[in-house]
Amino acid sequence: MRILSVASEVYPLVKTGGLADVAGALPAALAALGEDVRILVPGYPAVLDATEGLGGWLPLGDPLGAGECRLGLGRLPGTTLRVWVIECPTLYGRPGNPYSDAAGADWPDNHLRFALLARVAALVCEAGALLGWPPDLLHAHDWQAGLAPAYLALRAGRRPATVFTIHNIQFPGIFPAAALPALGLPRESYSINGVEYHGNVSFLKAGLYYADHVNTVSPTYALELLTPEGGSGFHGALAAKGDRFSGILNGIDTALWNPARDAAIAVPFSAAALQGKAIDKAALQREAGLAPQAEAPLFGVISRLTGQKGMDLLVGALPELLAGGGQLVLLGTGERPIEATLLAAAQAHPRHVHVRIGYDEAFAHRIQAGSDALLVPSRHEPCGLTQLYAMRYGTLPVARRTGGLADSVVDAAVPGAATGFLFDRGTVPELAAAIRRASAAYHDPAGWGRLRERAMQQDFSWDASARRYLELFRSLA
Repeated sequence: MRILSVASEVYPLVKTGGLADVAGALPAALAALGEDVRILVPGYPAVLDATEGLGGWLPLGDPLGAGECRLGLGRLPGTTLRVWVIECPTLYGRPGNPYSDAAGADWPDNHLRFALLARVAALVCEAGALLGWPPDLLHAHDWQAGLAPAYLALRAGRRPATVFTIHNIQFPGIFPAAALPALGLPRESYSINGVEYHGNVSFLKAGLYYADHVNTVSPTYALELLTPEGGSGFHGALAAKGDRFSGILNGIDTALWNPARDAAIAVPFSAAALQGKAIDKAALQREAGLAPQAEAPLFGVISRLTGQKGMDLLVGALPELLAGGGQLVLLGTGERPIEATLLAAAQAHPRHVHVRIGYDEAFAHRIQAGSDALLVPSRHEPCGLTQLYAMRYGTLPVARRTGGLADSVVDAAVPGAATGFLFDRGTVPELAAAIRRASAAYHDPAGWGRLRERAMQQDFSWDASARRYLELFRSLA
């Protein structure tokens, strides 16, 4: 099959979150299964710099009246996976975050920036024969690519099958109705059976309405999206898809996240040779300025610092963690009040709490390798990748039972299958109780060792998930 994967970020070219990991790893896994996959991504400066062998530029004119653009073909770094890059300096030629300015405000022309991504995706599908590569299926990721199925469905003639994947329904891509003409959509698309959403245009609504099939990134999250509480207003539209809506659990790149071969950590280790993990813990404590205490349970956090990620719950439960003799290493960025509170805690407890605001890929690997447990107290978590990475590194998740966390972590109370610690309600007392359970378990070395070994034996590679995607794609194409 010829599969075109369309996303606003792709690791290792550009990354702000888990979307980039999936958009890079799933096409690679499908290619490993023998499929012919190409990726389409906006040409941000970082992408233009990092794409290998980028060339063969094809002029596309000015599809949306927002600036001249052209399409180049290259490769993901270190791979043979082909990547189409859209160069449009007026829309993409801005350094830094793909979605917002230095102050964190969304770019005011994001509707045009990501409409162009979707429009070029449709153009590639329409001109496939001319390009020598007509796609059999278009796979659009999240709201930024949501208009691609709409552009294809609203034209006459042959088109490839379309799949739209919702990575996080909390980001619906909403813009004023007045933007409709600039998007090049017909007036009739602005209806409840189209892109209209409470008097606005929603790119996510466009994707879920016009795609042949909609899926999300875990089976439990798919069920949650069908409820008024979890669906963020889209539960009715998703329910209307019937059996054309499903959930497939994400996988992880087990070559990139491999403690036995990870160049970013102090000492490699594996489930069969765990001695290195203690050395990595000591190295992380030194790097973070924490007290060098092997007996202290070290909790890691790698997260956006937002209420949706439960970081306010972490703030509330931090006294409990410290009272139990624990330490905390945190990496992330997000809501300023949460950042400020966590930084104040690090200043007040420098030998027990370390907070690094921002994102550092190598440091994230060292947190996974050196921590004993990983805190994931999300109120909603479509899939979550960080808990999958954690188990790969023998770091036990302490997570809320929601979305993909519920699908991937088995609570310590389940004999013979446990891989972590789950709690049900998004409250400070429940998180604090889960932290106490994890701390108590840590002080039972034999029991902790069994949990850790079982967690490291779990198979969260992309192979199984990619096969499920391929089965879906074949049924459509």
